[in-house]
Amino acid sequence: MKNLILKMHLPIQDQTVFISGSGRGLGSEIAKSFYREGARIIINYRKSRKNAEELADKFGKNAFLLKGDIRNKKEVFNMQRELNNNQISITTIIHNAINDYSFNGEKRKKIDEISWVDFQGQIETSQKGLLNLLQVFTPSMRENQFGRVITIGTNLFQNPVVPYHDYTASKGGLLSLTRTAAIDLGPDNITVNMVSGGLLKITDASKATPDSVFDYIAGITPLRKITTTKDFADAVLFFASPWARAVTGQNLIVDGGLVLN
Repeated sequence: MKNLILKMHLPIQDQTVFISGSGRGLGSEIAKSFYREGARIIINYRKSRKNAEELADKFGKNAFLLKGDIRNKKEVFNMQRELNNNQISITTIIHNAINDYSFNGEKRKKIDEISWVDFQGQIETSQKGLLNLLQVFTPSMRENQFGRVITIGTNLFQNPVVPYHDYTASKGGLLSLTRTAAIDLGPDNITVNMVSGGLLKITDASKATPDSVFDYIAGITPLRKITTTKDFADAVLFFASPWARAVTGQNLIVDGGLVLN
Protein backbone atom coordinates (compact mmCIF):
# COMPACT_ATOMS: atom_id res chain seq x y z
CA MET A 1 0.00 0.00 0.00
CA LYS A 2 2.87 2.37 0.77
CA ASN A 3 4.33 1.91 -2.73
CA LEU A 4 0.92 2.55 -4.30
CA ILE A 5 0.55 5.79 -2.33
CA LEU A 6 3.97 6.92 -3.50
CA LYS A 7 3.11 6.17 -7.11
CA MET A 8 -0.16 8.06 -6.85
CA HIS A 9 1.90 11.13 -5.99
CA LEU A 10 4.80 10.61 -8.41
CA PRO A 11 6.46 14.02 -8.92
CA ILE A 12 7.32 15.17 -12.41
CA GLN A 13 11.05 14.79 -11.85
CA ASP A 14 10.54 11.07 -11.34
CA GLN A 15 8.47 10.60 -14.49
CA THR A 16 9.49 9.34 -17.92
CA VAL A 17 7.50 11.29 -20.47
CA PHE A 18 6.81 10.16 -24.04
CA ILE A 19 5.82 13.10 -26.25
CA SER A 20 4.56 12.29 -29.73
CA GLY A 21 5.71 14.69 -32.42
CA SER A 22 8.19 16.41 -30.12
CA GLY A 23 10.94 17.00 -32.65
CA ARG A 24 9.62 20.45 -33.46
CA GLY A 25 6.96 23.07 -32.78
CA LEU A 26 4.65 22.78 -29.79
CA GLY A 27 5.88 19.27 -29.02
CA SER A 28 9.45 20.47 -28.52
CA GLU A 29 8.22 23.28 -26.27
CA ILE A 30 6.29 20.77 -24.13
CA ALA A 31 9.45 18.67 -23.96
CA LYS A 32 11.41 21.70 -22.73
CA SER A 33 8.88 22.35 -19.95
CA PHE A 34 9.08 18.77 -18.67
CA TYR A 35 12.87 18.75 -18.99
CA ARG A 36 13.04 21.95 -16.93
CA GLU A 37 11.13 20.15 -14.17
CA GLY A 38 13.58 17.24 -14.18
CA ALA A 39 11.63 14.59 -16.11
CA ARG A 40 13.21 12.11 -18.48
CA ILE A 41 12.02 12.91 -22.00
CA ILE A 42 11.30 10.45 -24.79
CA ILE A 43 11.50 12.58 -27.94
CA ASN A 44 9.36 10.96 -30.59
CA TYR A 45 9.57 12.12 -34.19
CA ARG A 46 8.47 10.93 -37.62
CA LYS A 47 10.26 13.20 -40.10
CA SER A 48 11.97 15.95 -38.07
CA ARG A 49 15.14 14.01 -37.32
CA LYS A 50 17.56 16.96 -37.36
CA ASN A 51 15.44 19.06 -34.99
CA ALA A 52 14.84 16.08 -32.71
CA GLU A 53 18.56 15.31 -32.52
CA GLU A 54 19.35 18.93 -31.66
CA LEU A 55 16.78 18.87 -28.87
CA ALA A 56 18.13 15.59 -27.53
CA ASP A 57 21.64 17.04 -27.49
CA LYS A 58 20.39 19.93 -25.34
CA PHE A 59 18.77 17.55 -22.86
CA GLY A 60 21.77 15.23 -22.61
CA LYS A 61 21.30 12.11 -20.49
CA ASN A 62 17.70 13.06 -19.70
CA ALA A 63 16.62 12.48 -23.31
CA PHE A 64 15.98 9.39 -25.41
CA LEU A 65 15.37 9.72 -29.14
CA LEU A 66 12.68 7.51 -30.65
CA LYS A 67 11.69 7.50 -34.32
CA GLY A 68 8.25 6.13 -35.15
CA ASP A 69 4.91 6.86 -36.77
CA ILE A 70 2.17 6.57 -34.14
CA ARG A 71 -0.39 5.91 -36.87
CA ASN A 72 1.28 2.56 -37.46
CA LYS A 73 0.72 0.17 -34.55
CA LYS A 74 3.65 -2.01 -35.60
CA GLU A 75 5.96 0.99 -35.34
CA VAL A 76 4.57 1.81 -31.89
CA PHE A 77 5.33 -1.79 -30.82
CA ASN A 78 8.85 -1.36 -32.21
CA MET A 79 9.26 1.80 -30.12
CA GLN A 80 8.08 -0.11 -27.04
CA ARG A 81 10.58 -2.87 -27.78
CA GLU A 82 13.40 -0.34 -28.08
CA LEU A 83 12.43 1.22 -24.76
CA ASN A 84 12.32 -2.21 -23.11
CA ASN A 85 15.75 -3.03 -24.51
CA ASN A 86 17.04 0.12 -22.81
CA GLN A 87 15.15 -0.66 -19.58
CA ILE A 88 12.97 2.42 -19.94
CA SER A 89 9.39 2.38 -18.63
CA ILE A 90 7.03 5.19 -19.63
CA THR A 91 4.93 6.80 -16.90
CA THR A 92 3.46 9.63 -18.92
CA ILE A 93 2.15 10.03 -22.48
CA ILE A 94 1.67 13.40 -24.15
CA HIS A 95 -0.21 12.92 -27.42
CA ASN A 96 0.81 16.03 -29.31
CA ALA A 97 1.38 14.88 -32.90
CA ILE A 98 -0.91 16.18 -35.63
CA ASN A 99 -1.08 15.49 -39.33
CA ASP A 100 0.68 18.11 -41.45
CA TYR A 101 -1.51 21.21 -41.37
CA SER A 102 -1.48 24.93 -42.05
CA PHE A 103 -3.80 27.37 -40.29
CA ASN A 104 -4.56 29.76 -43.10
CA GLY A 105 -8.16 30.90 -43.14
CA GLU A 106 -7.99 32.25 -46.66
CA LYS A 107 -6.63 29.02 -48.14
CA ARG A 108 -8.58 26.52 -46.04
CA LYS A 109 -10.83 24.02 -47.80
CA LYS A 110 -14.45 25.08 -47.50
CA ILE A 111 -17.29 22.65 -46.87
CA ASP A 112 -18.02 22.20 -50.59
CA GLU A 113 -14.34 21.55 -51.38
CA ILE A 114 -13.09 19.34 -48.59
CA SER A 115 -12.99 15.56 -49.03
CA TRP A 116 -13.36 12.70 -46.60
CA VAL A 117 -9.71 11.87 -47.27
CA ASP A 118 -8.80 15.16 -45.55
CA PHE A 119 -10.77 14.10 -42.50
CA GLN A 120 -9.18 10.66 -42.50
CA GLY A 121 -5.69 12.15 -42.53
CA GLN A 122 -6.39 14.10 -39.36
CA ILE A 123 -8.29 11.29 -37.62
CA GLU A 124 -5.51 8.78 -38.35
CA THR A 125 -3.06 10.83 -36.32
CA SER A 126 -5.29 12.23 -33.58
CA GLN A 127 -7.58 9.31 -32.76
CA LYS A 128 -5.92 6.22 -34.19
CA GLY A 129 -2.57 7.52 -32.97
CA LEU A 130 -3.88 7.84 -29.41
CA LEU A 131 -5.50 4.41 -29.55
CA ASN A 132 -2.20 2.84 -30.63
CA LEU A 133 -0.30 4.60 -27.87
CA LEU A 134 -2.80 3.52 -25.23
CA GLN A 135 -2.94 -0.09 -26.34
CA VAL A 136 0.85 -0.47 -26.49
CA PHE A 137 2.05 1.67 -23.58
CA THR A 138 -0.64 1.48 -20.89
CA PRO A 139 -0.28 -2.24 -20.00
CA SER A 140 2.94 -1.43 -18.10
CA MET A 141 1.21 1.57 -16.50
CA ARG A 142 -1.58 -0.72 -15.30
CA GLU A 143 0.98 -3.10 -13.89
CA ASN A 144 2.69 -0.26 -12.04
CA GLN A 145 -0.63 1.28 -10.98
CA PHE A 146 0.40 4.70 -12.22
CA GLY A 147 0.03 6.60 -15.46
CA ARG A 148 -0.65 10.03 -16.87
CA VAL A 149 -2.02 10.55 -20.38
CA ILE A 150 -2.44 14.07 -21.76
CA THR A 151 -3.88 14.80 -25.18
CA ILE A 152 -3.61 18.07 -27.05
CA GLY A 153 -6.85 19.56 -28.33
CA THR A 154 -8.16 22.86 -29.63
CA ASN A 155 -10.69 25.49 -28.61
CA LEU A 156 -12.05 25.45 -32.17
CA PHE A 157 -14.62 22.77 -31.45
CA GLN A 158 -16.14 25.10 -28.86
CA ASN A 159 -15.58 28.31 -30.77
CA PRO A 160 -14.98 27.60 -34.48
CA VAL A 161 -14.05 31.16 -35.39
CA VAL A 162 -12.37 29.73 -38.49
CA PRO A 163 -14.06 26.55 -39.75
CA TYR A 164 -11.14 24.19 -40.27
CA HIS A 165 -13.51 21.28 -40.79
CA ASP A 166 -11.17 18.29 -40.79
CA TYR A 167 -8.84 19.47 -38.03
CA THR A 168 -11.66 20.57 -35.73
CA ALA A 169 -13.69 17.39 -36.20
CA SER A 170 -10.69 15.18 -35.49
CA LYS A 171 -9.89 17.03 -32.28
CA GLY A 172 -13.53 16.88 -31.19
CA GLY A 173 -13.39 13.11 -31.56
CA LEU A 174 -10.10 13.07 -29.68
CA LEU A 175 -11.77 14.75 -26.70
CA SER A 176 -14.45 12.05 -26.70
CA LEU A 177 -11.80 9.32 -26.78
CA THR A 178 -9.90 11.10 -24.01
CA ARG A 179 -12.97 10.98 -21.78
CA THR A 180 -13.97 7.39 -22.54
CA ALA A 181 -10.38 6.21 -22.03
CA ALA A 182 -10.35 7.98 -18.67
CA ILE A 183 -13.21 5.74 -17.52
CA ASP A 184 -11.52 2.48 -18.55
CA LEU A 185 -8.08 3.39 -17.20
CA GLY A 186 -9.11 5.19 -14.01
CA PRO A 187 -9.29 2.05 -11.80
CA ASP A 188 -5.57 1.51 -12.47
CA ASN A 189 -4.65 5.03 -11.31
CA ILE A 190 -4.16 6.26 -14.87
CA THR A 191 -5.60 9.70 -15.56
CA VAL A 192 -6.45 10.88 -19.06
CA ASN A 193 -6.96 14.59 -19.72
CA MET A 194 -6.81 17.11 -22.56
CA VAL A 195 -5.21 20.54 -22.82
CA SER A 196 -6.73 22.67 -25.58
CA GLY A 197 -5.17 25.76 -27.07
CA GLY A 198 -6.32 28.48 -29.36
CA LEU A 199 -4.13 30.02 -32.01
CA LEU A 200 -0.60 29.69 -30.63
CA LYS A 201 2.28 31.96 -31.50
CA ILE A 202 4.05 30.46 -33.23
CA THR A 203 3.97 26.86 -34.38
CA ASP A 204 4.76 25.33 -37.76
CA ALA A 205 1.01 25.11 -38.36
CA SER A 206 0.28 28.74 -37.38
CA LYS A 207 3.19 30.43 -39.16
CA ALA A 208 0.96 30.96 -42.22
CA THR A 209 -1.51 32.97 -40.13
CA PRO A 210 -1.35 36.73 -40.86
CA ASP A 211 -0.26 39.05 -38.05
CA SER A 212 -3.62 40.83 -38.31
CA VAL A 213 -5.35 37.65 -37.13
CA PHE A 214 -3.03 37.33 -34.14
CA ASP A 215 -3.69 41.00 -33.30
CA TYR A 216 -7.45 40.56 -33.56
CA ILE A 217 -7.52 37.52 -31.29
CA ALA A 218 -5.26 39.22 -28.75
CA GLY A 219 -7.66 42.16 -28.65
CA ILE A 220 -10.71 40.06 -27.75
CA THR A 221 -9.13 37.91 -25.04
CA PRO A 222 -9.38 39.01 -21.38
CA LEU A 223 -5.57 38.90 -21.10
CA ARG A 224 -5.20 40.98 -24.27
CA LYS A 225 -2.44 38.78 -25.61
CA ILE A 226 -1.86 35.73 -27.76
CA THR A 227 -1.00 32.52 -25.94
CA THR A 228 2.55 31.40 -26.70
CA THR A 229 3.74 27.84 -27.07
CA LYS A 230 5.59 28.25 -23.77
CA ASP A 231 2.41 29.44 -22.02
CA PHE A 232 0.62 26.38 -23.31
CA ALA A 233 3.43 23.92 -22.57
CA ASP A 234 3.65 25.00 -18.94
CA ALA A 235 -0.09 24.35 -18.49
CA VAL A 236 0.40 20.77 -19.68
CA LEU A 237 2.56 20.18 -16.60
CA PHE A 238 -0.46 20.47 -14.33
CA PHE A 239 -2.11 17.24 -15.47
CA ALA A 240 1.16 15.33 -14.95
CA SER A 241 1.76 16.80 -11.52
CA PRO A 242 0.67 15.37 -8.15
CA TRP A 243 -1.76 18.30 -7.82
CA ALA A 244 -3.92 16.78 -10.58
CA ARG A 245 -4.01 13.27 -9.09
CA ALA A 246 -7.81 13.38 -8.67
CA VAL A 247 -8.51 15.00 -12.05
CA THR A 248 -9.38 12.88 -15.08
CA GLY A 249 -11.52 13.12 -18.21
CA GLN A 250 -11.19 16.90 -18.25
CA ASN A 251 -10.40 19.49 -20.91
CA LEU A 252 -8.37 22.52 -19.83
CA ILE A 253 -8.56 25.43 -22.27
CA VAL A 254 -5.44 27.56 -22.45
CA ASP A 255 -6.20 30.50 -24.75
CA GLY A 256 -6.06 33.63 -22.61
CA GLY A 257 -9.75 33.38 -21.79
CA LEU A 258 -11.05 33.60 -25.36
CA VAL A 259 -13.29 30.62 -24.61
CA LEU A 260 -14.80 30.81 -21.14
CA ASN A 261 -15.42 27.17 -20.26
